[in-house]
Amino acid sequence: MKKLLKISSILAIVAGIVLIIGGLWGISFTHKNVVEEKITTSPDSSLPNQLVSGPMTLKAQAEVIREHTLKMTGGKTYAEMPREIPKLDLAGKPVLDAKGVAVMMPNTARDIWVTATALTTALHLGMITYAFSGLILLFGLISVMTGIVFSALSKRY
Repeated sequence: MKKLLKISSILAIVAGIVLIIGGLWGISFTHKNVVEEKITTSPDSSLPNQLVSGPMTLKAQAEVIREHTLKMTGGKTYAEMPREIPKLDLAGKPVLDAKGVAVMMPNTARDIWVTATALTTALHLGMITYAFSGLILLFGLISVMTGIVFSALSKRY
């Protein structure tokens, strides 16, 4: 039993150290790459005029992008908007073809959502990376503590 506890303690401590290093690297990597983009939160965000660098500023920027996009699209999401809309003349009236049917054109307001979705997805992935790295760091600390307990137990038995 003593030998098993000793081996388990060494393995737990080594695994914990690897997890701690991996978690710290993940946090550092994410922070470095987010800061390189030099994004500043919008003045009307929940954390105004701050460099986007951590999970809270990532979240604040993602939320404000969604708010701005909803304002620009009249409160409609991508899925709520039609693919095509009637083409309008300078007076704001639908342009009709020879048969009297409205000429349809792509709804460019949907393009706003494509861009917004790409940006918010990147910001959300940064948040998830911070959370995942923190979780790995926590598991590493737990593993090291478990190894220390196993080592202490191996000395008692």
